[in-house]
Amino acid sequence: MLLCLVPAGRLAWGLVSGDLGPNPVDTLTKETGTWALRLLLASLAVTPLRRLTGWHGIIRYRRTLGLLAFCYAVLHAATWSVFDHALDLDHLIADVVRRPFITAGFTAFVLMVPLAATSTAAAIRRLGRRWQLLHRLVYVSAAAGVVHYYWLVKADTTAPFRYAMVLVALLGLRVGFWLGARHKRTQMGSG
Repeated sequence: MLLCLVPAGRLAWGLVSGDLGPNPVDTLTKETGTWALRLLLASLAVTPLRRLTGWHGIIRYRRTLGLLAFCYAVLHAATWSVFDHALDLDHLIADVVRRPFITAGFTAFVLMVPLAATSTAAAIRRLGRRWQLLHRLVYVSAAAGVVHYYWLVKADTTAPFRYAMVLVALLGLRVGFWLGARHKRTQMGSG
């Protein structure tokens, strides 16, 4: 899990050393957003990997991956808010309303907030079954993140398309597991 902090450390060092290229704000924005999406998709991959491989120990990494994704999303949103808009609320709101790719990214970020806030053991106990329902927002957040990236890119959509395919594969596996379990319950009920 410490490896997930390496990109943040590299960015911090690059900021201090002046080694983030000719447009450091653009580099910070792109890198933090990309890592937020990667880690969010990695957190979604945990359950299918557990089901496919039988490695149950991997489940302990899901929460950490999700929280790290949220941390990178906070850095991404903070970079945009501070450096692009100097925390001017009117400009921030106008940007969210006027630019569809910002709307999608903002939606992804806002949906991650309650997920991060309710990821503690106490919140899980307090919410009970509602916790699982709430945490299904992660799928909508991931989809909005992919759309944000796709709409942001002006020319070469290869990278956002790859992330979209990963998300589709992960969602497809989930649907497949659900259909398989449903079929099994139907078979058991009729037998």
